[in-house]
Amino acid sequence: MKTIVRSDERILTSDIFDRDRKEERQDLGAWQEPGRSVPIYRRCGVLVVGGGPSGTAAAAAAAKEGADVVLLERYNHLGGLSTGGLVIWIDRMTDWEGKLVIRGFAEELFDRLPADAVAGPSRADWGSRDTGKAGYWSNRTAAYHGVVTWSPTIDPERLKLLSQEIVLERNVKLVYHSWAAVPIVEGGKVKGVVFESKEGRMAIMADVVVDATGDGDVFARAGADFENDIEEGDVHHCMNTAWLFGGVDMNRWIDFKTGQPDQHAEFMARGRNELGLFERPFVSWRNDIALFMGPRQSGYSALDVDDLTAVEVRSHRAMAAHLEYFRKHAPGFESAYMLYSAPQLGVRHTRRLKGVGAVRRSQWPDGVALGDEVGVTPAVSPKFPNISIPYGALVPARLDGLLACGRHVSCDPNSHGFMREIPQCWITGQAAGTAAALAVAQGVAPRDLDVGTLQAALLRQGVFVRPQTETVA
Repeated sequence: MKTIVRSDERILTSDIFDRDRKEERQDLGAWQEPGRSVPIYRRCGVLVVGGGPSGTAAAAAAAKEGADVVLLERYNHLGGLSTGGLVIWIDRMTDWEGKLVIRGFAEELFDRLPADAVAGPSRADWGSRDTGKAGYWSNRTAAYHGVVTWSPTIDPERLKLLSQEIVLERNVKLVYHSWAAVPIVEGGKVKGVVFESKEGRMAIMADVVVDATGDGDVFARAGADFENDIEEGDVHHCMNTAWLFGGVDMNRWIDFKTGQPDQHAEFMARGRNELGLFERPFVSWRNDIALFMGPRQSGYSALDVDDLTAVEVRSHRAMAAHLEYFRKHAPGFESAYMLYSAPQLGVRHTRRLKGVGAVRRSQWPDGVALGDEVGVTPAVSPKFPNISIPYGALVPARLDGLLACGRHVSCDPNSHGFMREIPQCWITGQAAGTAAALAVAQGVAPRDLDVGTLQAALLRQGVFVRPQTETVA
């Protein structure tokens, strides 16, 4: 185990656990698949592959611009890691001055979620540096570096339902339980995908495809260039299955953690020693439900089916072990029970697109609104100004008919640490969906879309996009 400490480039302190020994897979030869005729399920203007945060935002935005949209999702719900992955702590949506910069589709979600489905500081406290307020919210995942932020926790079931209803309201053709398998590429242009479902293999043809798979499955298989390097000493390459415990009293736990620091440190040390894989609890949207976002496991690949299985097995065993340990030793957990383990594995990184542009560590200190800005992300520390997200980060360097959004957009390893988060996925998804719809309407390739037209459309949708000459301190 190694511990990653909080710094100007990392928000959370995190423990990382190494993988178990990998069993080498035996080479058993190959079977030649015979050719077949694949029926076309649907033709559309914009096909969004993946219904996670970015894919949901992309489909909603494209439909809002008038496109005929199909949204293909492999699970039975939308929201991806923000719902099925139990990443219900939503990272910072305000900058270090308390200004809401993650807006547009994200803002619509929070405006429409029921009040009892969201927990976090009031708007009046966003950006507060009051010691008492920051201390209170730092134990509730909503204050960092002494600043109160809008980084709420949410009810995943409410977000599933709302995400679904928004896309259906806009007449998106929603297709659950379907996994995109093969991109259809002709002459260097993606023209659709072949997908698998209980009906077998079918195809969807589209004028523009948005890859929102999170892993770049479509653009990688279509031949686009990508990167997969990551900082090995960082949490961002780890995987885990999150879970919830019910029947807890998180206020009692926080009182113990803050009021008896020596005993808390002893509790944590004993847990690491006895369990090996060990994680601390986080608050959720309710005081009686605890969220465990780990243990975070390194050395596994989310593109290897054996590794995916191994992480799930270790995580579920860890859930049971944590329950026994916390019931015995943790104040507030005496009556805890296993409520729910995430049906989606917590994957942080696999591939990143090589785009026309990128979000890079070198731009962090500048605060410059790039000419093709399609959104703004808060920096990881008050040391840096807000960071511009360029349209070029969504456009493949050498593949047409496709845009990318979500955690696999074009960026360097450092910037990926925040570009993979839920709010940034909403931003890049909304930009990709809007761009795809405009490209279809204008009959141009996504790379040839006029950026000014795209920015104007995003502003109409409520996205925070800055004038090109503006800088933010």
